[in-house]
Amino acid sequence: MTDTFDQYSSGDLAFTRQSPYGTEIEAMYAGATSFLRRRYTRDLTDVDVAVIGVPYDLATSNRPGARLGPRAVRAASTQLSWARPWPWTADPFNTLNVIDFGDCVFDPGSPHTVVDQIAQWYQPIIAAGVTPLSIGGDHFITYPILKALADKHGPISLIHFDAHSDTWPDRKGRIDHGTMFYHAAKEGIVDPHSSVQLGMRTINDSNLGYTVLDALWLHEQGVDKALAIIKQTVGDRPCYITFDVDFLDPSCAPGTGTPVCGGFDTITGIRLLHGLTGLNLIGCDVVEVAPPYDHAEITALAAATMATNMICLLADVLKKPEAPAD
Repeated sequence: MTDTFDQYSSGDLAFTRQSPYGTEIEAMYAGATSFLRRRYTRDLTDVDVAVIGVPYDLATSNRPGARLGPRAVRAASTQLSWARPWPWTADPFNTLNVIDFGDCVFDPGSPHTVVDQIAQWYQPIIAAGVTPLSIGGDHFITYPILKALADKHGPISLIHFDAHSDTWPDRKGRIDHGTMFYHAAKEGIVDPHSSVQLGMRTINDSNLGYTVLDALWLHEQGVDKALAIIKQTVGDRPCYITFDVDFLDPSCAPGTGTPVCGGFDTITGIRLLHGLTGLNLIGCDVVEVAPPYDHAEITALAAATMATNMICLLADVLKKPEAPAD
């Protein structure tokens, strides 16, 4: 970070940034809105983390609009890009080369091809050893991303924040944002027995082997007990964090397609993510931001905050030395 607080000496850092490292300041209300002002590029050379938007919402069962989520979350992230993320003690950008890879490209007019198109978009990123951080889009986008990651890592342990289990039984091949973790478990993409779901506030009588810490449990037992169970269940297996913003209460995240009362405030989400250090994290996402139902960027800002905490987690996982100062 620069020695003096001057947000007006540079602009459009998404294109003009000289170094991939460090935190620079740009006026919050101006400039190209890459995620946290990181460089827009498709060059994966020496990159640690790629932020990817997946503007897809054809799997929604209620209110559409999550296709607009990546754009809204990027815009909201400008409010977070001027200093080291709180409450972390280190700036992740002093050690990680994080880029904004732009948005995944697919043809929504050919829905039967979308799974393969999204998975193929991620394959060169994964092959380059770059960790993906994705911004949805509806929650179905997690399925093709996990599919691409499982090709490299084998069955993945899932850490799933949500008001819904997304494991309702479904017929093979259907695209639905409430059944993809049913398919992922049945197909061996996810190992449900080493996976944890948190915050559920809807009924599903079959857990498919997932450890489920529903909303009542989490409200009553608290963050520390939840973290202990997650770490014990996941162990050192390759794991993936998926954060549906409807994990948060509608009072904290109104801009989502299927809000459910009885959820959590943003500080609980931050505390949970902050406590997930020490895991073998191979990817993560934040999904289901639907800007048409948002107010004052509340939901987009919450999602950007969770994604920023995920970058801090990845800095802990990758544990790279600080880049030399310019």
